Amino acid sequence: MSDDLFVRHCSPTLAGMKPGSMFSCAFHSMKELLDDVRQANRVLAPKGVRVLILKCSRGRALIYVFRPKAVEKVLKNQMAVAILKKKGYREMRVEPCICQLMGRFQECEEFPHEVGLFLGYPPEDVWGFIENRASNQKCVGCWKVYGDEVAAQKTFAKYKKCTDIYCSLWEKGKSIERLTVAC
Repeated sequence: MSDDLFVRHCSPTLAGMKPGSMFSCAFHSMKELLDDVRQANRVLAPKGVRVLILKCSRGRALIYVFRPKAVEKVLKNQMAVAILKKKGYREMRVEPCICQLMGRFQECEEFPHEVGLFLGYPPEDVWGFIENRASNQKCVGCWKVYGDEVAAQKTFAKYKKCTDIYCSLWEKGKSIERLTVAC
């Protein structure tokens, strides 16, 4: 699991702009992958960031990088709570919800779409995606937009600018630890 993947896929989360990010990576051995995740947590946990493996399959791992305090705020949104309850989530605390999300990744044949809430997507867009079966969106950027298109476009631009800046700084030698904002 390379630092390059963290920077390219998680910059807004590392910057404290977003509650979570995900990326997929190849791995050769489970021991090596677990060692990489442990090392990432040693570096990032003091800054308020955690790294988990959501799912492994055929030599690929789905990695979730998140800020528990930011996810906690998501779990206070009434629409987000309604979506999660509809999907069978019982307890609206960070750890139980993430454990249940991990379980949903294991048990569901298709992607559990409520994951968008854990990535900071607006609840109305997550609900719109689920209800419309990924069709009829107003626009597409980091996610499919069903609600406020103008606000989403502004957010997409902020995330892109953040990622561009972080990639540039990383290429100039700044470490992931130094790039990660403490929150």
